[in-house]
Order: sequence, then C-alpha cells, then structure tokens
Amino acid sequence: MKKLGFIDLFIDEWHANNYPAWIRGSKFAADFKLHLAWEEAPKEGRRDLKQWCKDFDMIPAQSIQQVVDECDAIFVLAPSNPEVHERLAEIPLKSGKPLYIDKPFAPSRAAAQRIIQLAQKHNTPLMSSSALRYSNEIIEARQKIAPAEIAFVGTRGGGSSFEEYGIHQLEMIVSLIRAKATKLMQCGAGDTKHVVIEFDTGARASVTLQAALPFTLTIAAGGKTREITSTNNFFPNLLDEILNFFNTGISPIAMEETLEIATILEVAVNAQKTPDTWIKL
Repeated sequence: MKKLGFIDLFIDEWHANNYPAWIRGSKFAADFKLHLAWEEAPKEGRRDLKQWCKDFDMIPAQSIQQVVDECDAIFVLAPSNPEVHERLAEIPLKSGKPLYIDKPFAPSRAAAQRIIQLAQKHNTPLMSSSALRYSNEIIEARQKIAPAEIAFVGTRGGGSSFEEYGIHQLEMIVSLIRAKATKLMQCGAGDTKHVVIEFDTGARASVTLQAALPFTLTIAAGGKTREITSTNNFFPNLLDEILNFFNTGISPIAMEETLEIATILEVAVNAQKTPDTWIKL
C-alpha cells in the first residue's frame, strides 16, 4: 500500500478534515494508507496536530522532510491560503513523488510558473484542481460537448470572497472551453462580483459570485443551450482522480491548463480595482 502524507498550514481545516473519509471510501482505497500529517502551526481555537492525528488515525510528522521521506504521495493543502503553497511545496516538489497541491494552485501566474518549473526540473508529477471540475454534471458536459462548439458558458456560485472562491467557477469554465483567455472585465455591483472573459476561439464566459448562490451553469453550444442546475459528487470524484494520479504519476489535467486558470484568477482579482474596463491577459 502506498503511504499518503498531508502537509498543511494548519491541519484542522475543512479539506483535511474531510479528505480522509473520501480517500477511505474511494474505489482506489485498497491501494493507499493514510500515514503522516504535518502542520506549520495550529490555528487558535482548533485542534493541534497531535489531537487531529489521533482523531484521524494518522501519525504526526516532525517536519515536511519526514513526510516526503516516509510517504509515497503527498498532499499540500492550505486551501484558503494559496500564498503559502509555493513555500510548503518546495521540498515535495524536489522529491520526484506525486504531489497534489490544493486549489487555488497559486496566487499569481509567476508563482504558478515557478512551482511548475521546479516540478519539471525534478521530474515530480504534479496535479491541482478545484473539486467542481469533477461534478457528475460537468464530467458529462465535457464528454458530450465539443469545446469548438461552445459559444458561451455562464457560471454562478457562492463564497465569501472572489480571491478564494472564484477558482471554482473558473475551473469549470476553462475545463469546458479549453482555450486561451485573451481579456476580461470585472463588472459586478455591490457585493456581487461579475467577470466577463473572452477566449481566442471567440467564446465568452461569465462568472457571477454572490455569497449565497449555489453552483449552476448555462452552456450555449452548437445552437443549443444546456442548463446545469446542480453539481453533485464532486469531492468523491476528485479524490478518485487524485488517487489514480498517485498510482499512475500522470495528471488528468495538463499543467498548461492549470497555469491558464492561475493567470485568469490573478488578473480577475486585480481587475476588482478597475471595474468596467477590459484587461488583456
């Protein structure tokens, strides 16, 4: 069985608290054992590493290096703090062992490029994704709709900030359109963020983020419109994809696509300072 390690900024957070159950319930569960976890520092009011590991039947590691040395595949989590991903991932990126970095992958295109280049230098298999890419409905849409036919994708969803939650809608859009974004504009109002994106295929997309919205999509393709009114099973599907990646060393998502998403996210976040203005990517 391959041993899995968690690396986190603080371990008592939603992803680390839920991934173990999905890993143990995965169709690839027999291939893996949850082994070590490490956190940089516990967050005030939450469980420390020792208690967390006791609760999840894992072993507290003394260092990132120990996780890398003793595990066969590694998660770098910190899903709310992409600014620490590059630092927390530095040693794993040099290991040659499959590494999953939680979303958002990086806070900027430059940071994303550095992470990817370090992985390539050390032949380290690398994967990152929003779970929403793997909802049953998005998987089906990708199977049935050719990117070349797509004229428009409109996504809507919730979250406390565009910086943290915009990734989910961007990941769905890019996974469907599979083209290069050329420009975007932030044009929301009040507490609703709204981004319009144009791609080099001529397709456009819109992202609407408002705290209480469920994740839904409209896809216009081939003269027909498809409405996706719910997104289901995305986290179990994501963990299946990650574990399969850990087995094969081959990411289901090209790093060029992950870099594209990081670029769009960075520009869209910065565009909040200059609303109603087209910005070239």
